[in-house]
Amino acid sequence: MTAKEAMQKAFEASKPYAPPPPDGVVLSRGSDLTPEPIQWLWPGWLALGKLHILAGPPGQGKTTIAMAAAATVSLGGVWPDGVRCDQGNILVWSGEDDAADTLLPRLMANGADRDRCYFVEATRENGEPRPFDPAADMSQLLAAVERIGGIRLLIVDPVVSAVSGDSHKNAEVRKSLQPLVDLAKVCNCAVLGITHFSKGTGGSDPTMRVVGSVAFSAVARVVMVAAKVKSEDGKESRILARSKSNIGPDEGGFEYSIDQVEPLPGIHASRVGWGAALEGNARDLLAEPEKGAEDDHSDDAADLLRAELIADGWTPADTACKPLRDAGFSKKQIWAASKRVGVIRKKGGVKDGWYWRLPASGEVRPFVFDPPLPAEDSAEGSQDSTLESWESSESSGAHGIFAAGTA
Repeated sequence: MTAKEAMQKAFEASKPYAPPPPDGVVLSRGSDLTPEPIQWLWPGWLALGKLHILAGPPGQGKTTIAMAAAATVSLGGVWPDGVRCDQGNILVWSGEDDAADTLLPRLMANGADRDRCYFVEATRENGEPRPFDPAADMSQLLAAVERIGGIRLLIVDPVVSAVSGDSHKNAEVRKSLQPLVDLAKVCNCAVLGITHFSKGTGGSDPTMRVVGSVAFSAVARVVMVAAKVKSEDGKESRILARSKSNIGPDEGGFEYSIDQVEPLPGIHASRVGWGAALEGNARDLLAEPEKGAEDDHSDDAADLLRAELIADGWTPADTACKPLRDAGFSKKQIWAASKRVGVIRKKGGVKDGWYWRLPASGEVRPFVFDPPLPAEDSAEGSQDSTLESWESSESSGAHGIFAAGTA
């Protein structure tokens, strides 16, 4: 032991004993904190230490877009808006595409530095490999990220694989995504989760079109959407748009194309060709000419409603329907969605409202026939009116015999 180390040890020993702090909530005071700016991997689009979602319909090139982003990071290349990216390593886990015949060729097609590209292949347990499970193996993934070092972008495809429970239940999704959020923060890397749109959701808020619980979009700090749109003259174009951001601008986008190339002889892969920058919000950028009735979006409305309800407990009807109203669905669409998922209803007390729940397994919603769908709000009507009048007309028999469910 050196003299300096001995002095330090003696100094520590001379300090009075300080008991560990008691258990309880840990608080901090604003004046004790130092404000920190967001650290961006791609300014406005990908932030270090944060979770992001890239969503869209099948076949729109979402994974290819993710590989293009990964290639840019591995090269220290230029983003579509001309901003130079800091070089770093990237890590990819895919439950849908093979690394050797799909992901690596796409990375190469986009010009990636292969030495900086890593793929999660399996988890070793008791000396034996088994399939990697994002919902259960997050601690092992963290150890791998720290072992590699310099990981700036982690791609999880599909992000729903990180959910161990029901991907339509908010509480379970939030709980399952938290380890990904923590990993992003601890490793100071951007995490990009890839997912799909719900079926039949054209025209609604793109953020609310993300399949599964609304918690996917709520937990992510930035939500990007990719889709093919058709203009009034019938011309198709692909658009990547920023649909939601809690940490920066929440609009704007880029046109893009998916091109087929041959990075090596006999190896065919897709790459992204970036086009013009676009202004406007995602809903407007992805909007198409009106085509068809409102019930084109019934699957999306039903998915959102199902995410808000449970089979073993009652939810106030207004509470269950608020996320659908916020997403732009009309009363008629919400009412149709409640029929679609077989909502069980009951009336509360005299001053209480209606309560809804999902049917239990094998339970049949007890009604003789459905009343007609309610009329839309008139220009003079309240946009915030509740579902009370709909429920009342059903239970009163004005439109037919309807029995409310029992607890």
